[in-house]
Amino acid sequence: MAVAVLEPGFLSAQVGVDSADLLRFSTAGSVDDGKSTLIGRLLYETKQIFDDQLEAVERASKQQGADYLNLALLTDGLRAEREQGITIDVAYRYFATPRRKFIIADTPGHVQYTRNMVTGASTSDLALILVDARNGVVEQTRRHALLNALLGVPRLVVCVNKMDLVGYSEAAFEQIRAELSEFLVGLDLQDVTYIPLSALVGDNVVETSANMSWYSGPPLLSCLEDVPSQARQRLDALRFTVQWVVRPLSHEYHDYRGSAGQLAAGSVRPGDEVLVLPAGLTTTVTDVDMLDGALDEAVAPLSVTMRLADHLDVSRGDMVCSADEPPRSSSELDATLCWLGSEPLRLDAPYLIQHTTRRVRAVVSHLRFRLDPNTLEQHESATTLRLNEIGQAALRTTQPLFHDAYRDCRATGSFILIDPASNNTVAGGMIR
Repeated sequence: MAVAVLEPGFLSAQVGVDSADLLRFSTAGSVDDGKSTLIGRLLYETKQIFDDQLEAVERASKQQGADYLNLALLTDGLRAEREQGITIDVAYRYFATPRRKFIIADTPGHVQYTRNMVTGASTSDLALILVDARNGVVEQTRRHALLNALLGVPRLVVCVNKMDLVGYSEAAFEQIRAELSEFLVGLDLQDVTYIPLSALVGDNVVETSANMSWYSGPPLLSCLEDVPSQARQRLDALRFTVQWVVRPLSHEYHDYRGSAGQLAAGSVRPGDEVLVLPAGLTTTVTDVDMLDGALDEAVAPLSVTMRLADHLDVSRGDMVCSADEPPRSSSELDATLCWLGSEPLRLDAPYLIQHTTRRVRAVVSHLRFRLDPNTLEQHESATTLRLNEIGQAALRTTQPLFHDAYRDCRATGSFILIDPASNNTVAGGMIR
């Protein structure tokens, strides 16, 4: 099955909303830990479900022989998901409370769909990792915690779900918290919250549960509402990735020439001095336009059309950046790879690398190590990566890429590798 090529990058934020009261979060966990049920419970309790949707879920629940309202059906939209009771694709949902707006990415738990989970988590500001209270911490729990750490998700909320099936045992909750906390120490995650709950019954989801009086923390929704807004972007310098050149056919605008694209980082105003790469020439921004008119200032992640004072050769794949703080330019990259292809990594084999709007040929010249998601051990003798494996590698490209470290800027610090024969996305990478 071909995997769609995402642009400008598989890790780049595509939701054009930048508001202090907006929180993007994803769900993660093993199969049947209750991710879809939890999201359905949040939508149900916050009155985000239309009557016809609720009626459809009630009918589908009865058809499956359930004697309860199966809220997982609100997010499991594919027929295969409903038949198998698992999440396959990433389901995005929106809901709001009087205090905040939310965008949820309900991601798959099955190891076969790890690449879908990576896609959903890559744009999140917080991750909910669900753990079945009966099964405890399993391999997928560790894997998803590791992936969220690598993707730079700043906060984790560990939801110990199905507490009703272990008699609301405090000991079961504490055992899971202790085991996972020990593992997370190796990932250097500072902001981790643990909440015992039951998504099916509603314990500690929106309201504090009387069944767990030993738990003194807030319910999940309160936790999500109270999480302070925190910009994940460390880079303030301008990074503008050019997607195409705008030359209107209308006689009225026959002199108009602009570079259209997305601000990956920073801001720009008319009058700013900028550097155009790869030309290496400096010029001045004269206008920043959107469909409804000119802007006095544009801030990432807006998509705009930028006009320059000089008639420079600017085309797709070029970058307009801060003249005094340009990105690195190199054909040699050191990156963490999440292997997403069914065929294993082949060293020195030809691949295509999609970085922002720039696509060039590349090879993986050396695999430094493969990372064990259970123990975090680095296997330096490894010579390949297989589906869902993670490693650190050295890459060489045919043309220089203008990049930043992923920890500083996700959009310019990430890329995907593409198999040129099948056009399948085979890996996602984060530049170190």
